[in-house]
Amino acid sequence: MNDIFYIENYINNIEKRPLFLTGDAMNILSEFPNNSIDCCITSPPYWGQRSYEGGGIGMENNVKDYINNLLEITNEIKRVLKPEGSFWLNIGDTYENKSLVGVPWRTALQMTDKQNWVLRNSIIWNKHKGGMDSANDRLRNVHENVFHFVKCSKGYYYNDTAIRSNPRQTIVKNGSVISATGVSGVSYKRKIELSTALTEEERKHALESLNEVLKRVTSGEITDFRMIIRDQHRATHSDKEQVSGRAKELILKGFYFLFYNPNGTLPSDVWDIIPEDTHKRKKHYAPYPEDLCRIPILATCPENGIILDPFCGTGTTNKVAYELNRKSIGIDISDEYLDIAQKRFTQLKFAIEEYYD
Repeated sequence: MNDIFYIENYINNIEKRPLFLTGDAMNILSEFPNNSIDCCITSPPYWGQRSYEGGGIGMENNVKDYINNLLEITNEIKRVLKPEGSFWLNIGDTYENKSLVGVPWRTALQMTDKQNWVLRNSIIWNKHKGGMDSANDRLRNVHENVFHFVKCSKGYYYNDTAIRSNPRQTIVKNGSVISATGVSGVSYKRKIELSTALTEEERKHALESLNEVLKRVTSGEITDFRMIIRDQHRATHSDKEQVSGRAKELILKGFYFLFYNPNGTLPSDVWDIIPEDTHKRKKHYAPYPEDLCRIPILATCPENGIILDPFCGTGTTNKVAYELNRKSIGIDISDEYLDIAQKRFTQLKFAIEEYYD
């Protein structure tokens, strides 16, 4: 049976076990139906840095050919991705003639300029530690880029609640309810009462609005807020009303409120994740850490959705997808790497079944 049969059969059934396909990513991706994948997460081989078993992309003679080959892959990924889908790309950089090449951003900009991808986030993966580095005329490199792309600027799937941290709670102190970060309203009331930038009517309206917000804190409807008052605080983002709606509100009313999400705080775009332990590696020398997959999967792939990794190596993306109750398809040119991936999954499946027995 050919790959098309396995792909379409997997997409249309409820099997959670990952599907692994051996071969060139470009050739196999061409057999996928349009708009069939919910989320793609991958880390393609870096240019000229390692010799991966099976060869393939990354062995080009120059960086332009490498990026062009990557762009052919990203174009196919865009075709197979659903309109509401996301693409997360982890890509490393390298030096040539002592100059940092800028591979990640060269690739990302061509994707947005030539293929009309929408770049939603540029994440810095802080690895805390880098490899052995003999250079004494530049800083050590301990970060890599992770880019989040979508096909359209609105309507893509994003479950922010699944990745928010637990919110801090309001407290009661001396009989008064205080917000999660210590806001009781006393300071704001005093600034309103003493303000010379507010009219009498504006001061009255500001105090009434503040009291209403404090009631919402007391009832538990919101856990935290900030109040921006004309000439007392700097407007967020911009003080130009043509640029910022909040600046316009400050001009018209004399104040506005910022409310914190009651579900907690979203992760930042700097991720502190230690790389995989090199002592535990066997054949694959560049597996990215499992934690690098968790936020992308939880945020941008619905439960029971399908995740694709066209350079899956030893199956890290697929392992995490299965743990988080998502289907996944992994492609790699190396039979040996996919054999390791299958063994990892078998061990994981056995451990999960044993846990629930």
